[in-house]
Amino acid sequence: MRIGIVSETYPPQINGVALTVHGLAAGLAARGHSIELVRPRQRDAFEDEPGILVQEVHGMALPRYPGLRMGLPAGRLLRERWRRLRPDALYIATEGPLGHSALRAALRLDIPVATGFHTRFDTYAAHYGLGVLGPAVRRYLLGFHRRADATLVPTDALAAELRGLGLGNVQLLRRAVDTAQFHPAWRDPALRAGWGADGSTPVVLYVGRIAAEKNLALAVEAFRAIQQRMPAARYVWVGDGPERTALAAANPDFIFAGAQRGESLARHYASADAFLFPSLSETFGNVILEALAAGLPVVAFDQGAAHDHLRHGHNGYGIAPGDTEGFIAAAATLACNPGLIRHMGRAARASVERLSPDAVLREFETLLYGLARGESPVHGICAHA
Repeated sequence: MRIGIVSETYPPQINGVALTVHGLAAGLAARGHSIELVRPRQRDAFEDEPGILVQEVHGMALPRYPGLRMGLPAGRLLRERWRRLRPDALYIATEGPLGHSALRAALRLDIPVATGFHTRFDTYAAHYGLGVLGPAVRRYLLGFHRRADATLVPTDALAAELRGLGLGNVQLLRRAVDTAQFHPAWRDPALRAGWGADGSTPVVLYVGRIAAEKNLALAVEAFRAIQQRMPAARYVWVGDGPERTALAAANPDFIFAGAQRGESLARHYASADAFLFPSLSETFGNVILEALAAGLPVVAFDQGAAHDHLRHGHNGYGIAPGDTEGFIAAAATLACNPGLIRHMGRAARASVERLSPDAVLREFETLLYGLARGESPVHGICAHA
């Protein structure tokens, strides 16, 4: 099949959506499909990949995120291109100006289209002092996805919520994790030594955007509770974002490793001992699966990936959303108990070992075949991380 994929974020950018879309594009190309990827032009080059034809469009930097770029509308370019090289099916991963213009072009040309609901921009607004805009953003998102043939979401809970809001085309597209890349075998004593940690020092890890919507104040508070009981504990932060400078200035004992990819990211995961994920704004949270695969017990709120994959008291702790005291208590209990870390770490790895990106790609491929044939999407599709 000729498959079009439109995304306003893609590697070398590092975030959950970019990596998810890259996995889909590369996986489908490896299965013999012809992929046309439409994305904004980026400052840093990303190597060409077999089977993926890239169409770059104009973009602009996102406010407060100078490292990320938003695609500008490209409707005329896409209409002209897709008239000549018509996709059999289209996947639009983002709802920004580029995604909106791609959806309009697809509808005009009668190209079957699926959209991805990856980010709760309606809830993000409150974290940037724009909470009054939340309802308007939600209406826009629902209106955008309502026009697609299928809207793909990663969890049952989000599917139920969107259906309750009147979105009738929702399909479940679960996510998996590369359990070969993220593995306890990548544990690196030399890396830990660089953090000032020996074998008995608890190392807590954060991976993700360092941004207001991630509820970072709770992460800091939880670590300080750990530190009261284990003064030698270390907190390692992987990622970047608009709050990094202020967070580092306020917490000079934290270790900021910056953005990591590939083998280096795997070593950072496996060399830590516990993973705290305080966010309440995620549709999923890929980093939870990555941490579990690396053998890290996770403390997170019981939603998204945590709801689907954490067994409370077995491979981590799933805390009722908003229960900050419960989150802090669970973090301290876990990080200050080496035996519990080892026991839960083994359970963490075992809990995701059967998640298969290959099986997930086959399910996504089936959905696209169905769209191309004009069939109604089948409920219960699985999906790739």
